[in-house]
Amino acid sequence: MRLRSLLLRTILLVTLALAGAHFESAAAFAQETQPQVAAEAPIVETPSAQAAKEIEKAKAQLASLQDSVKENADNDDALVGLAAKADELSRAVITVSVNLRPRFDQIKNRLTEIGEPPKDGQPPEAQIVTDERNALAAERAQINAVTGDAENLSIAVTKLVNEVIEMRRQLFADTLFRRTEISVSVLDDAASAFVRETGEFSQALASWATFVWKFKRFPLFAAIFLSLASALILLSGSYRVFGSYLRRDEAVENPSYIGRLSIAFWSTLIRTLALAVLLVTSFFFLNSFNVLRPDIAPVIGALFGTIGLVYFVGRFVNAIFAPREPHWRLVKLSNLGARSIGYCLLAMAVINGFDYLFGTIGEAMGSPLVLTVVRSLIAALIIGLILIFASFGKPMLARSGDPDAPGRHWPRGMAIILRVVGAALIVSALSGYVGLARFVATQLIITGAVVATMYVGLLSGKAISRQESFGDTFFARFLTRRFNLGPVAIDQVGLLVGLAIYAVALIVGIPLILLLWGFHVQDLQLIAFRLFTEVKLGGISISLLGICTGILLFAGVYLLTRWIQRWLDGNVMARSHVDLGVRNSVKTGIGYLGVGIAAIIGVSAAGIDLSSFALVASALSVGIGFGLQNIVSNFVSGLILLVERPFKVGDHVVSGTAEGIVKRISVRATEIETFRKQSIIVPNSELINGLVGNWTHRNKIGRSEIPVSVSYDADPQKVMDILLELTAKIPLVMRNPEPHVEFLRFGPYSLDFELRFFLADMGDGMTVRNNLRMEILRRFKAEGIEIPMPQSDLTIHRDAVPGLPAARKEPAESQEAQKDKPIEEEDRPVRQLRGRAAES
Repeated sequence: MRLRSLLLRTILLVTLALAGAHFESAAAFAQETQPQVAAEAPIVETPSAQAAKEIEKAKAQLASLQDSVKENADNDDALVGLAAKADELSRAVITVSVNLRPRFDQIKNRLTEIGEPPKDGQPPEAQIVTDERNALAAERAQINAVTGDAENLSIAVTKLVNEVIEMRRQLFADTLFRRTEISVSVLDDAASAFVRETGEFSQALASWATFVWKFKRFPLFAAIFLSLASALILLSGSYRVFGSYLRRDEAVENPSYIGRLSIAFWSTLIRTLALAVLLVTSFFFLNSFNVLRPDIAPVIGALFGTIGLVYFVGRFVNAIFAPREPHWRLVKLSNLGARSIGYCLLAMAVINGFDYLFGTIGEAMGSPLVLTVVRSLIAALIIGLILIFASFGKPMLARSGDPDAPGRHWPRGMAIILRVVGAALIVSALSGYVGLARFVATQLIITGAVVATMYVGLLSGKAISRQESFGDTFFARFLTRRFNLGPVAIDQVGLLVGLAIYAVALIVGIPLILLLWGFHVQDLQLIAFRLFTEVKLGGISISLLGICTGILLFAGVYLLTRWIQRWLDGNVMARSHVDLGVRNSVKTGIGYLGVGIAAIIGVSAAGIDLSSFALVASALSVGIGFGLQNIVSNFVSGLILLVERPFKVGDHVVSGTAEGIVKRISVRATEIETFRKQSIIVPNSELINGLVGNWTHRNKIGRSEIPVSVSYDADPQKVMDILLELTAKIPLVMRNPEPHVEFLRFGPYSLDFELRFFLADMGDGMTVRNNLRMEILRRFKAEGIEIPMPQSDLTIHRDAVPGLPAARKEPAESQEAQKDKPIEEEDRPVRQLRGRAAES
């Protein structure tokens, strides 16, 4: 009874203690989740309340954006900026909703822990638990409401962005297909406006130049100096890296296809970029130093753009057509054809550039629309006539292959295309669709040049990445001399260089084409941001920037791990004279740990949700259970070998049919090198599950034996004394335990002994035994101790055959003596027996 009452009291006390701990944890969680604070403590808002305020602010921003879109429905530049702001607002709203998710999961888990309120008839719960449940339920409802508002707001922002995109598309179409009446009166008005605009612009330009020379002379020269310095730095660096690809070697009479492509691409790209840097930095510094007036700044910008356009087309013509260097030409044209096509392209580029420049001047001077229309009309007509004129030329290379010979006509399809395009430009311009004609003419020149340059770049990358092609280039020869690379490594570098050329051609060319086709810089920034931060593949979001960051972090942590391995092995463990096997195990363990940490950091930085791979992991586990169990078994066995260390690198082991020195222990298999220098790869699971003999497990001490046999005439004690005396003279033989000799047995023809001694290193056993055997043989000969040969007695009974005389008993000969007899002598009695048997 006493024991029972004591047990009941103990159970009651434990129950009360557990209940008290539960209520204390509930109270602590309630204090964290509810803003119940003392009178003097400040009031802290819950995350849901803060998110609600952010959502309200986002609603106000959305309303403002909607009003701005309505006000700027005809301004494409303003719509671009509003679209960017709407995209930022959408990301902010999504961020608010995502940030509430952890708090929602926390509340959900806590409500699950608390459980449902007690039903009727059940004991009431503590008031603190009821208050906590009510507070959590209220906050969960608020989070649900905020999340719903965020979703609705995100949908509204997306709708606004789509409206802006549609409005911009409509503006582009209206501008492109706007029709203007062309008549004599329009031409007269345009001529009068041109004369007036010329005078106004001359006065404005003269007054600006006078002002700059008097008051802004130093900022002007500073801006020019800084822009020239920037361009020269880029150009000089490019010449150092791509010097051999920026100029043609006149001494080369028959350049390779790769050389022609490379020089055409890099000379066009690098030199154009250098000029672009000069022009952009010049405009930037002039504008930053307040050298440009608001009415002159757009004109200077248009002038710089025209210069860049004409220079780019000129470089392109020189790189592709090479009018004066036919052996560097990339297309099969005659010299006259290359010059004529080059001049036509350059003339169209100049016309486009001047049209753009005059249009900018007209906008700055406030010219009437009719002047802009007539300028574009004239430009479109001239470009159309140039195309028609070029279609009747004979630019193709003669059949003889001589570039100086008269060329052949265009292929029929190409000539027809040129005439159709030229006639379409003229007809559309005269019909009043000047904007369409002007747009088509611009794209023919600029977009065509950009696309052709990209194509040359892609061809160059393809040619360089072709197998065994990169080795003939200057850069490959430099790498071979500098880093002593072999043909295979150079071929792999060529593949990487080809891919890099692909990337440069696409990264430079595609944005230029998009800008030419009506996209703005903000559009490209938004596309790049979405491309690198969020790519949707079904229900999975992939961030290319995150993936690149993860790869870089993984590579960094991996390299750091390798450095730590080398530092520990070469500085800490080597100086401490740590055993080689221990050093190998530590290095391998740190390597696996570092790779695991690098993988975790890389995956986390890439933003990959590992929970998404739960299904893949489950399928992989099934595969492991069926097909990969041996691999997993070897992997786990390798980890056990590294931790438990039943043997280590450098040990002398015996496993099944393999015997040798352990050279390497990896997670899948162990490499054992036999004494014949054969490498045997043994799976780790066999070493764990099977019997493994390790001669050097604890230490390298081992016993070695030499069997010795002497004749029955020898004195056994003398033999034992000689063996011990010879062993004592070997310095490698250990004195403790001391050597000894065992008298094993009385053999059939000898007395058998065995000399046993211990060595500090079993690796010296072969040398010690070899030397001892030579000394034993030399000493036995000196002492007259015979080492007998194996022998046996042979008895022949001649009485077995009738008529033969009885065999005379002779001393038995040893087996070796019998072997040494000639065959005729050894077999004579047998032949005699066979002969007499045949006669009888």
